[in-house]
Amino acid sequence: MMRILATLTAMIFALPLWAATDIQEVTSPGGIKAWLVEEHSIPFTALEIRFRGGASLDRPEKRGSVNLMVGLLEEGAGDMDSQEFARAREALAAEFGYDVGDDTLSISARFLSENRDEAIALLRQSLVAPTFDSASLDRVRAQVVSGIRSNEKDPDEIARKAFNSQAFGDHPYGSDYNGTLDSVAALTQEDIMQAHRDTLARDRLYVAAVGDISAEDLGILLDELLGALPESGAPLPERADYALEGGVTVVDFDTPQSVVRFGHTGITRDDPDFFAAYVLNVVLGGGGFESRLMEEVREKRGLTYGVYSYLVPRDLTELYLGSVASANDRVAQAIEVIREEWSKAAQMGVSAQELERAQTYLTGAYPLRFDGNGPIANIMVGMQMQGLPTDYIATRNDKVMAVTLEDVNRVAKDLLKPSDLHFVVVGKPQGLP
Repeated sequence: MMRILATLTAMIFALPLWAATDIQEVTSPGGIKAWLVEEHSIPFTALEIRFRGGASLDRPEKRGSVNLMVGLLEEGAGDMDSQEFARAREALAAEFGYDVGDDTLSISARFLSENRDEAIALLRQSLVAPTFDSASLDRVRAQVVSGIRSNEKDPDEIARKAFNSQAFGDHPYGSDYNGTLDSVAALTQEDIMQAHRDTLARDRLYVAAVGDISAEDLGILLDELLGALPESGAPLPERADYALEGGVTVVDFDTPQSVVRFGHTGITRDDPDFFAAYVLNVVLGGGGFESRLMEEVREKRGLTYGVYSYLVPRDLTELYLGSVASANDRVAQAIEVIREEWSKAAQMGVSAQELERAQTYLTGAYPLRFDGNGPIANIMVGMQMQGLPTDYIATRNDKVMAVTLEDVNRVAKDLLKPSDLHFVVVGKPQGLP
């Protein structure tokens, strides 16, 4: 056990690999593709598995079924109940993580080389043969219901859901993937089993591995772990049509501070102008205390502790969103300043100094993401899903630095639409219609 603890400590303090990340493309004997970075200095491997679709594959009237199913994956598998499964994982010093969002279902695994076969066999059970027994179903359902009730009292969650509902209506993006109290209460064991068949399929699979494993061994592992999954799952939803026009929606909520979510349509990740838009956003609202919104809304006027903007290129739509919170008697002024800064950037663009500062920020922060095997595997599987080449890690900062002032200001005119900004305000704001 002491040797295992020493190895885990070494894993935590391993040097970043980003500067010399050599990505291999691996295809298993059974045809499963993956990306691999070999790193044999520590006897440990990180594995990231993604399935495209995620909670957007909930069937009609079954909202929350995929989320509930994912919560049950480690609650017993094969002939083990939840406690036996947990004890088996702990005995192997392995870590498994299961997560879901609107676009993806994610599985993370971390395991020592000496326990690789046993860890993969255990993980396989949870993916291929989860029990979904009634006791576990009721227990995890209660946890989900508790989360839904908590979100009903959270102004940030209320703003997010109100914005999405108005923007996307009946599309899965228009509702919370946790489901509602009624939809979750009505889910049956068969609904959960159907959600499993719909989502965990090989036709939407992406895999990345980093660590002490060869390409040959990874190929064998992939077939053992994932080969028994169905070849195809449920069809992916159609694109989501954005339906919000510019304006303000007020959701009455008893709180001394209003919470605001705002935005309009965005830009796709594969658009040739994406990097220019990315740099633009750092200047406008994505660069922390150096951004224009933070300077104008917080520093000069003291209207908020923080205001942010961010590009959201999702699988089925593209958004440009932001958030701010301000006292009820000052939130109207905060919104007005945000509109003004959006208009200024659209009309006059950014300065050469702002461009240089944003590029320095982006290129300097990028290596900090590569702080271990797990984060690197996570980045690589995301690259696959976005259709990026294996040399993207090496060329990404060059792409940022290649953005010119002309590029940014041209994109600002096209991307920023002040009149299209819609603000969802949750609270008791004064001075707003």
